[in-house]
Amino acid sequence: MLVAHRPLHHPSLRLGGPPPQRVGEDLDKERTNMTLFGWKMAGRASARPASARVALSRMASLSAGAAWPRSYEAQVRELYLGNAIAQASVRLVAQGLSAAPLKASEPQALALVKATSAGQSLLEAVTMQLLLHGNAYIEIMGGADARPAELYALRPERVSIEADTRGWPSAFIYRVGNAVSRIPAERMIHLRLAHPLDDHYGLGCLAGAAGAIAIHNSAAQWNKALLDNAARPSGALVNTASEALSTEQFDRLKAELDTNFSGAVNAGRPLLLDGGLSWQAMSLSPADMDFVGLKAAAAREIALAFGVPPMLLGLPGDATYANYREANRALWRQAILPLAAKILDGLAEALRRWFPGLRLEVDLDQVTALAEDRERLWAQLDAASFLTVNEKRVGAGFAALDLDEPEIVQ
Repeated sequence: MLVAHRPLHHPSLRLGGPPPQRVGEDLDKERTNMTLFGWKMAGRASARPASARVALSRMASLSAGAAWPRSYEAQVRELYLGNAIAQASVRLVAQGLSAAPLKASEPQALALVKATSAGQSLLEAVTMQLLLHGNAYIEIMGGADARPAELYALRPERVSIEADTRGWPSAFIYRVGNAVSRIPAERMIHLRLAHPLDDHYGLGCLAGAAGAIAIHNSAAQWNKALLDNAARPSGALVNTASEALSTEQFDRLKAELDTNFSGAVNAGRPLLLDGGLSWQAMSLSPADMDFVGLKAAAAREIALAFGVPPMLLGLPGDATYANYREANRALWRQAILPLAAKILDGLAEALRRWFPGLRLEVDLDQVTALAEDRERLWAQLDAASFLTVNEKRVGAGFAALDLDEPEIVQ
C-alpha cells in the first residue's frame, strides 16, 4: 500500500513550519535531464528569454478607467461568484470533462487521475482552474517508495514560478498568508492555456468575459433597484408655477414622497400633486433601453467566452443550433474534448517518469453525446466494400484480428 506524504502546505494540514527541502545535492543535475511537462529538455543549450510576465493581479494598467475589477481574485469574488451564466458555463465543461470515460495504458496511473483527494476531483478542479485562471498546478505527492501516491491541484493564484538564470522554471513558490513553501519542479505539473505575451503563465477565459459578466451583473442589480422602486424609473417633480416652493413646502413634499410613494410596498399608490407641480421622467424605461436584449446579449457573450453553446443555458433568442442534441455535440467537440486532450496529455507526459509509455485519453466510444458520429462512422465503414474486415476495425478504433483475409481486387 502506498502511503501519501502530505507536505506542510497541503490544505488539510497546518500552514506553518519550514518549506520542504530537497533530498540530496544531485537533484539540480537530475532536473536537467527531466522530461516533465513544461520543463527544459536534456541537451537544450539555448537560454529561454526572460519572462515577459503580465501578472493577472496587475492588469489594471491595461484599462485604468474600467468599471470592473482586473485582478483574478477580485474577478472571481465580485463577478464570477455572483453570476449564474458564468457558473453554469464553467460547470458544464468541468463536470462534463470530469465525468468523461477514460482509458489508459496503465491502470494505476488512471486510478491516480480519477481519485478524489481531500474532497477534490482532480479533473474537475484542473478544468475549472484552466478556464478561470489559465493555469493549473498539480503537485505530485509521493508515497513510501517515492512513487506518485496522490495528485492534488493547488490554487493557481497562490503559486508563482521561480526561474533560473536562463529564464527556465526551476521551482514553484506556494504562498498561503505568511506561510511560504518551495516545491521542486520535478514534484509539480504545470498546465496552462496559451498566452501571447507571457513566457510562463497562461491566459484564462475569465479575463475576457469580465466585461460581459459585469454588464450582466449590473443589469440584474439595476432591475432589482427598479423593482424596489415600484418598477418606476426615476423622475422629478417640476414646479411650473410662477412662485417657488418655500422651504417648509419642499421639506413636506420630500418627506411625503419618501414615506408614501417610494419602494415596492407603495406600488400603485396614486400621487396627488399640488397646483403647478408635474412629474417628469428622468431616466429610460426598461423598454426604451432594451433591457431584455442587453442582458441576453451579455449572457451569450459570457457563454461563448467559455466555449459553451448558449442554447444549452436556455438563453432566449439563440437559434444557432437546430436542437439541443446538436448543441451538446458541439460542446463536446469544441470545448470538452480539446481541453481534455490538453490536460490528459500533460498529465501523461509528467507521469511517464514512473509509467513509461503512459497514454491517457477519453474513450470516445463511451461518450453518449457522440453516439450519432460513431454510428455514422460505422455505417460508412460497413458500406466500404474496398476495405477488409481488419481495415474496417482499425478505422473504427479497434485492434485488428488474426484473420486470413484475401486481398481486395479493385
